[in-house]
Amino acid sequence: MENSIATDTSAKSNNPEQNKLAVMKDIRAKWSHFSEQDVTALKGKADLVSQVAAKYGIDQAQAQRDVDAVLKGRQIGAGA
Repeated sequence: MENSIATDTSAKSNNPEQNKLAVMKDIRAKWSHFSEQDVTALKGKADLVSQVAAKYGIDQAQAQRDVDAVLKGRQIGAGA
């Protein structure tokens, strides 16, 4: 029998720092144009939406849908 270790970074944890790191990892995995510094400097979801739209040349509505899909209800920035 194999040992099963949860590696799903979208799973919620009781550790806020672990949650923040998981969100940052998911953002960088989805949008490779973001550096670690870019992700660390994000002020919130609206900031991420604006930056995704700008970096990838897509409209705000599409950026919003993409961000919502990646975050899955999780917070970024100060509330993470």
